[in-house]
Amino acid sequence: MWLLHSSIGRKLIMSISGSMLVLFLLFHLCMNVTAVFSPEAYNMICALLGANWYAVAATVGLGALVAIHFLYAILLTLQNRKARGNDRYAVNRRPAGVSWASQNMFVLGLIVIGFLILHFSQFWYKMMFAELAGHHEVSPWGAGILLSPKDGAAFVQYYFSRLWVVIAYLVWYAALWFHLTHGLWSAIQTLGWSNGIWLNRWKRFAYILATLIFLGFAFVTLFFYAKSLCCGAVCQ
Repeated sequence: MWLLHSSIGRKLIMSISGSMLVLFLLFHLCMNVTAVFSPEAYNMICALLGANWYAVAATVGLGALVAIHFLYAILLTLQNRKARGNDRYAVNRRPAGVSWASQNMFVLGLIVIGFLILHFSQFWYKMMFAELAGHHEVSPWGAGILLSPKDGAAFVQYYFSRLWVVIAYLVWYAALWFHLTHGLWSAIQTLGWSNGIWLNRWKRFAYILATLIFLGFAFVTLFFYAKSLCCGAVCQ
C-alpha cells in the first residue's frame, strides 16, 4: 500500500495522527484548567473517564495513535537519512527560512514521548489502571499517603507540589511547544489545506495555538505549585 511504503503516504498518516493528538491535547488542557476552578468538577470528569469500557477503549485508541505517530516518525527519519547518504555527515548551516524545530522534530518527539511515560506512570497507572486492578487506595510516587484512584485533583495537587516535577513538566511543555509550532502547519500543508497565501497564516496559527497550549498547561502546573507553597503543605 502506498500509505505504508511511500513518503507521501507516511507523511499523511503522520499528519492525521498528529492532528488527532492535538485535539486530545486541547481536551486534556480544558480538563486540567477545570481542576484550578473546581476540584470537584475535575474529579467528576475523572469519574467519567475512569474504569469504564468507553474510557478504556479511548485510552487504547490514544495509545495506538501515539504509537503510530512515533513509528512513522522513525520510518521517515530513517528514510530521510538514507536519502541524504554521506551528506548527513557534512557540517551545514541551517538553511534560510528553516526553523530549528523543523530540523529537530524527531529529538523533540523523543523528549515528548519520554515525558509521556513519566506522566502515564504518575497519573494513568495510579488512577485508571489502579481502578481496573481493583485498588481502592494507592500511594503516589514518593508519598507516604494513600489516595483514592478517583481523586484526580489530589494527585494533581500532590505531584505539582514537588519542584522537580514542576521543572520536568515545564521542560516537557517547552519541547511540546517547539514540536507543535512546526508540526501543526506541516500537517495542514500535507493534508492539502494550504497554498501560497494560507501557508503563512497557518504558520501563525500554529504558533498561536502552540503558545496557548503551552501557557495553559504551564498555568495549571504553576498554580498548584503556588497553592502548595501558600498552604505550607500538600493540600488535600
